[in-house]
Amino acid sequence: MNLADALSERAKLEVIQWLLLSLVPRRVLRDHLKGLLSAPNMLGPCRLRRARFKPGRKLTAHYDALVRVEGIEGFCARPIAVTWRSDGDANQREGGDDLARIQAEALRHGVAAPFRQLTADLPEWSMHIQVSPLDAQFPQLVRLSDPRHVRDLLAGAYAAEDVTPDQVRGSQYTVTPVIYHPGQRHVLRYDPLDAAKGGTVFAKLYTGEEGARAFRMARHAADWLAEHGEGVAAVRPLGYIAEDGVVLYPGLSGAPLSEHLRHPGQGVARCLEQAGAALHALHHLPQAVAGPLQPHVFAAEVTEIAHEASDHIPALLPSEGRAIGALLQRARELHEQLPQEPPTFTHGDFKSEHVWAAPGGPMLIDFDTSCLADPAYDVGKFLADLQLWHATYDQPGLEQAQERFLLGYAPGAPDGRLLRARLYEAVELVKIARRVPLFDHDWVSLTKQAIRRAHAVMNDLERILGLPATSPAFYDKEHGANA
Repeated sequence: MNLADALSERAKLEVIQWLLLSLVPRRVLRDHLKGLLSAPNMLGPCRLRRARFKPGRKLTAHYDALVRVEGIEGFCARPIAVTWRSDGDANQREGGDDLARIQAEALRHGVAAPFRQLTADLPEWSMHIQVSPLDAQFPQLVRLSDPRHVRDLLAGAYAAEDVTPDQVRGSQYTVTPVIYHPGQRHVLRYDPLDAAKGGTVFAKLYTGEEGARAFRMARHAADWLAEHGEGVAAVRPLGYIAEDGVVLYPGLSGAPLSEHLRHPGQGVARCLEQAGAALHALHHLPQAVAGPLQPHVFAAEVTEIAHEASDHIPALLPSEGRAIGALLQRARELHEQLPQEPPTFTHGDFKSEHVWAAPGGPMLIDFDTSCLADPAYDVGKFLADLQLWHATYDQPGLEQAQERFLLGYAPGAPDGRLLRARLYEAVELVKIARRVPLFDHDWVSLTKQAIRRAHAVMNDLERILGLPATSPAFYDKEHGANA
């Protein structure tokens, strides 16, 4: 197989899925992982968790490799990232010296074990393998994976929060990678060996000034909701450690709302309503309190969706690519006809995964992308997210769920905002179509369903405004005029 053609902008879904799922490439991956371990029989199953395809550039897959660790019964999950590039030699050119230095540090600190090597290149497959905690963009990941460093790090963080030092002095922690996306983001989980000496802590890594900004946004949101949140709070970070580029967050009880949507009931309905009320409160957080915010505008969001967020869909499903292009053009034109209002503080990534259904009431998390934007942006994104989860779980009651959320949010909200929210819902449905796993055997049908839903929302909005529905003729012919 010519991998350069397989990963080009003329790529075929069956080739991508072959690389991810078929026996031959998986055997090649397993054989090389065994070679990286101190003993081949330490490797158990490898579970595919995530895949992203950038046409003409690369395919990246994230796995949990289950490995046996000395002194621990059963298997431990170790995240790995595998990249196939259209230019296979690029793997060996990028960050080679840095990776070698970081790998040596990981071996020296004992956080590489049971791997004796954390990276491998397979030129014949244009494949590059990286094993946690290796990342040239986040060199601090190695020390933040070292339990000895974690002990000192958390002792300092707790002391800064006025926790009696005796409560945490000498505490030992296990370190578990939660998210390992080299070059993008990392989250680690720290669990005390003695639960009496503290609770679970999550560590989220950043580069540059992003950590300080995320810490500041989360603190401001937590303070504001503590006073105005109507029973909904935001997770307050424990601290920001600049030299490690890490923000520490306390562990939470409960589960994200997205999991509860599998079996919706009265408790879920109440949580949706509270989430709406909390979002409405957040949209009143004064910019003078929040501090500097990155601006976000509709036109930029549409451009980003067209060129980055969903660029694999036109390559793998050309007809849906045309439908996306037509919808985004309709969205641009319609946005200019809708009433506007000044931008406000927005969460920036408001979805059910970031609403935590906790015993003491809902908690909001992840304010990393907070920005100065049209408040309809948050509302529309959440409505689209509800659509995705109801489709994923094949659950009825989507309209009721959206109505409960809006019941909490809408009192006092301008009508124009809710119209723009429906417009954002349509374009965000296109954006979140990328969350359908490429290795899902139903990828084609699920992706088409997301695009159909986006067109349906757009058609409904045009009818509300008294405009003729402008679904493109080729789309009506393929999917039905009322899709």
